Amino acid sequence: MNELPKNAFHHRPDLHVETKGEFAGWRTWTRDSFETHNGPFWHRMDENGQVRCAFRVEKKHLNGMRNVHGGCLMSFADYCLFAIASSVLEGPGVTVSFACEFLDAAREGELVECEGEITRAGGSLIFLRGMLKSGERSLFTFSGTIKRVKWKKPTGTGAVAT
Repeated sequence: MNELPKNAFHHRPDLHVETKGEFAGWRTWTRDSFETHNGPFWHRMDENGQVRCAFRVEKKHLNGMRNVHGGCLMSFADYCLFAIASSVLEGPGVTVSFACEFLDAAREGELVECEGEITRAGGSLIFLRGMLKSGERSLFTFSGTIKRVKWKKPTGTGAVAT
């Protein structure tokens, strides 16, 4: 099974499915300029129905010590929150809390993958946790909370919830 539930992207017309290369069949969202610039970050549903996220470490992801920059891992983990929550989010949301622990470094060329889960989905809040790994090495643990928000049509150049 490599399909997310049909209701997962009702308000995501920016969903892109890759057709070639290492991430063929994986999905990403194109509306978020920050993630597009700092990624690409990818997600898919595996044969067990679990959302998996991944990115391949490039030179642009590295800090001065030639390890993946902590901010890159945090950005990727935030992306993962929304990918994991996609089956229950059913619209826009914002991250209202995020906590993480750095366990090990990743380096250029490595594949960083995420496994995570929804721990609770209420009326307006979704609680999640996950772990980033490279192979069998644990790199980073995180937890976060997403708040569902009402969809607002963009007016002018102001920001809207994603």
